Amino acid sequence: MKRNLFFKILFSYLVIVCLSFFILDLLIKDEIKKVMTDKIEAELLSYAELIDLSSAQKMSDQLKQIALISSARVTLVDAQGRVFADSEKDIAQLENHFSRPELQEARLKGKGKSIRFSQSIGVDMLYVAIPMKSESPITGYIRLARPLHDVQNVIEKIYQSIFLAMMIVAVIALFIALIFSYRLAAPIRALERFTERLRQGHPVGAIFLETSDETKMLADNINYLVDELQSQIRLANEEKSKLMTAFTSMTEGVLILNAEDKIEFVNQALSNMLADQYEDINGKTLMEAFLNADLQKSFLKFKATHSTILEEVTLGSVDPVIVSVSISSVHNYPGEEKVMVVFHDVTMVKKLEKIRVDFVANVTHEIRTPLTAIIGYLETINAGAINNIDDVKRFIDISLKQARRLNRLVEDLLVISKVELGEIKLHFEAVSIRDVFLGALPLFEAQAGLKKLNIQNNFQQNLPHILADRDRLTQILVNVLDNAIKFTPEDGSIFIDVGQKDNHVVLTITDTGIGIPKEEVQRLGERFYRVDRSRSRDLGGTGLGLSIVKHLMIAHDGRMEIESQLGRGTKVSLFFSMVKI
Repeated sequence: MKRNLFFKILFSYLVIVCLSFFILDLLIKDEIKKVMTDKIEAELLSYAELIDLSSAQKMSDQLKQIALISSARVTLVDAQGRVFADSEKDIAQLENHFSRPELQEARLKGKGKSIRFSQSIGVDMLYVAIPMKSESPITGYIRLARPLHDVQNVIEKIYQSIFLAMMIVAVIALFIALIFSYRLAAPIRALERFTERLRQGHPVGAIFLETSDETKMLADNINYLVDELQSQIRLANEEKSKLMTAFTSMTEGVLILNAEDKIEFVNQALSNMLADQYEDINGKTLMEAFLNADLQKSFLKFKATHSTILEEVTLGSVDPVIVSVSISSVHNYPGEEKVMVVFHDVTMVKKLEKIRVDFVANVTHEIRTPLTAIIGYLETINAGAINNIDDVKRFIDISLKQARRLNRLVEDLLVISKVELGEIKLHFEAVSIRDVFLGALPLFEAQAGLKKLNIQNNFQQNLPHILADRDRLTQILVNVLDNAIKFTPEDGSIFIDVGQKDNHVVLTITDTGIGIPKEEVQRLGERFYRVDRSRSRDLGGTGLGLSIVKHLMIAHDGRMEIESQLGRGTKVSLFFSMVKI
């Protein structure tokens, strides 16, 4: 409802007033003309009857005087229509008047009249005629004609009065129309402003009109609807807030498909899950968003059966994400079918399951090998080799070696398990990594000397202390150094650098050993993982050294980074947090 409602109402009033004046004009104009014409007609007939009281000869002699008295043109016509006397024109120039309508009417009815336009004076003329008083048959006619100037003049005067009255009435009507239009439009404008504020979402309260007509009832109805609408919106917002809170707090990814099978909602968990693999998927179909045939096949299966579908799907190709997908209908949307797809990331579960299987297989294998050797040698001794002292001594040495290896394996497994379960109590203190490293280095001097390895130390001056458990820090350094010495061939080199980077103290151990393939680097730190299993076993390793280092570094709020190239050596970097002063 715009402001032109006021002008519409005002225009309606003006149209009614103007139409009333127009109809009044039509009626008055015709009525005035009729009354004035009838008056002139009666007057001319009266003059004609008076003229008819004289003889024809006398009438002819006094024709101009009669015309002057009657203010009309007087014409005397015989029974054949010939003019034998006229007050204005020469009778010789006049044609036969027998066919004139006023004469024909007078011949039949005793009197006749006719109104015709005069080309000579440019005005309507009223003609009246009566038969001359005589015995039958008719001997002639008396015709009087007068221009209707008087009628036109009277009409003009009356029109002037009417126009003046119309102007006065129009001004009064306009004023009244303005008042009524404003009073009629005012409550509508108030309702318009109220509903506009409501549409824009501003606080509106209630609207009150000081009227007693339908607009008052309309305002009351709007107030009722606003209260109901606000209650419904408040409830809807509360439900939406609860739903959004539930969706955003869910660890599972959730998306909603509309009736056109296009994605209209994605929760934060799913966005985080797919951030590295997919762009914005809103407004797309499942196939357009994920380009995954298995997911599309599951969705089509749901569309065909309309029953909940549970499938396991792998998304992405660069860094695949394994998800358990649940596809089901969303109810409470009358007239619009919506579908909810829930993604539960089971990538880590699958990886852990694989690690568990590999772990069981590796532990079984690692334990079986020394146990088999121990049992085999003991059975050999028991079978009779006990009588051969040299063989018994050699068998016992091998069995003891395998038993110690088995013991190291069990100890390493216990260390990893305790670190993961938080059962190892770490006693953190500010320690100098340089002092701890130099204290551990003599443990490997004999081993490094046998292989003629060149160990070079490069420690920056004034290094800050780190927060660490001294014993576990020694264990970390021993494991890393042990690997570097084991896998570096004779006459090789090991470089130890300790420096500061950002907010960390970084210990780097670089060797010139055999190295490992680039694609295998990411698997270092897995339990029992060996690049060359036979070589590692021959060197006495359990396959748990770097796994222990990895878990202990995490317990120290640090990290381990490994760089390696096959045949060019390996670089292990250990990042420790500095002590904050």
